[in-house]
Amino acid sequence: MTDVLSASSAENLTSAQIRGRAYMSAVASKVFVAVVWIWVFSGGLVFFEPSLYEVLFLLTLGMMVAVRMPLFPSTLPLLGLIIPFTIFATIAAFQVRHAPLTDALIFNAVTIYLFLTSFFVANFIADAPEKRLAVIRNAYVAIAIVSAAIGILAYLRLMPNADMFLRYDRAKAMFKDPNVYGPFLVLPAMMVLRELFFQRKGQLVSGAIVLLIMLGVFVSFSRAAWGHFAASAFLVFVLCFLLEAKARIQVRMLTIAIIGSILVVVMLAGLLSVPEVREFFELRTMSQDYDTGESGRFGRQGYAFDLALDHPLGLGPTEFTYLEISEQPHNTYVTVLHGYGWGGGLIYYFLVALTFWRGLIGLRDPERRGLLIPVFAVFIPLALQSAIIDTDHWRHYFLVVGLIWGITAHSAPPGYSGLTRKRTQTSTA
Repeated sequence: MTDVLSASSAENLTSAQIRGRAYMSAVASKVFVAVVWIWVFSGGLVFFEPSLYEVLFLLTLGMMVAVRMPLFPSTLPLLGLIIPFTIFATIAAFQVRHAPLTDALIFNAVTIYLFLTSFFVANFIADAPEKRLAVIRNAYVAIAIVSAAIGILAYLRLMPNADMFLRYDRAKAMFKDPNVYGPFLVLPAMMVLRELFFQRKGQLVSGAIVLLIMLGVFVSFSRAAWGHFAASAFLVFVLCFLLEAKARIQVRMLTIAIIGSILVVVMLAGLLSVPEVREFFELRTMSQDYDTGESGRFGRQGYAFDLALDHPLGLGPTEFTYLEISEQPHNTYVTVLHGYGWGGGLIYYFLVALTFWRGLIGLRDPERRGLLIPVFAVFIPLALQSAIIDTDHWRHYFLVVGLIWGITAHSAPPGYSGLTRKRTQTSTA
C-alpha cells in the first residue's frame, strides 16, 4: 500500500513539474517577445552612443538563449558571412596611421555587432513569420509615429526645447542626423501602406499614419529620404497591384492612390505656402556645392576608390578624414573597402546581392509575399541610396536585411518542422 502511494506521489510530482516547466517556458517566451518589442522601439532613441538599442540587444541575446530560440539552416549563410567579415574588419582596423586605433576598433566592432542583429532578426522571424513580424511591425510603427510627431512639432516650433530635435533647422527627432531620421521612417510607413490597400476597416487610421510619417520625412529635408519614400511607395503599390490584388482590390488601390495623391499635394502646398519652408525647400532641391567639383561628393568618391585599390587590407575606418580630402566620400560601397579591406568589402557586397536575390525569389511565395513586399520595397532604394550616403552603421538597414532573410527562411531546424509541430499538437489533443 505504501509503495503504491509513493509511486502515485512521484507520478503526481512529475506531472506538476511538467506543468510548471511548461508554464515557465510560456512566461519566458512572452517576456522574450516583449523584450524584442522594446528593443525595436528603442531604435528611434539615439541620443548617445552606445545607444539603448545596442544595450538592449545584449539582453535580447540573453533571452534568446534562455528560451532556446531555434536557428534555421537557411539563415546560417548570414553567420557564415559574419565570421570572415569579423576577421577582415579587425585586420583593417590595425591599418590606421592617423586615426586612433581604439576608435577604429570600436567603429568596426559596431558594424560587426549590427551585422549580428541581422542574424538574430532572421531567426526570430523565421520561427513564426506572421506573429513575429507583427511584433516588430507594431514596435516600429509606434516609434515612427512618436519620432515623426516630434520632428514635425519641433520643426514648426510647437514644442518646448524644439532646437534639441533639430539640426541645421531640419528635423532629426531623437536621432543625431536628419539624414538617418528620414530614412528610418520609411519601412513602418510602407508596412502600414500595404495594409491600407487590403484592409476593410481602419483605413482612415492607416491613411493618417502614412501621411503623418510622410510629413515627418518631409521636414527632415533629406533629399535621399524623400526619394527613398517615393520609390518605396511606388514599389509597394506596383508589387501589390501586380502580384497580390484581385480586380476589386486593384480598383480600391487606384482610388486610394488618387485620393492620397490629392491629399499629399494639398498638404505640401500648404507647407510651401509658408515663405521660410518654401525657401528652404528650394535650397534643398538645388544642386549643392558639396556635390560637385573635384572635392565634392562625387569627386571624393573617385579619389576614395583609387585609394581603395591601392590598399587591399584597407585604410582603416575614419582614416580617410586625415588624408588629402578630409570629408568622407559618402559612398558605402567605397568606404567598406577602406574600413574593412577588400575581403570585408567583398563580403559586404555579397550580403547586399544575396539579400536582394532572396527577396526577389521570395516574391514567388504566395504565403509570405504580403509580408515581404514592404520590406523588399524598402531594401531596394536603401541599397541604391548606399551609393550616396554611408549606411553601414544604420541600425534599420541591418534590421531590414534580417527581416528579408527571416521571411524567406523556408527551411526549419532539425526537430522543428511543421510536421513535428503538427504531430505534437495532435498528440496533445
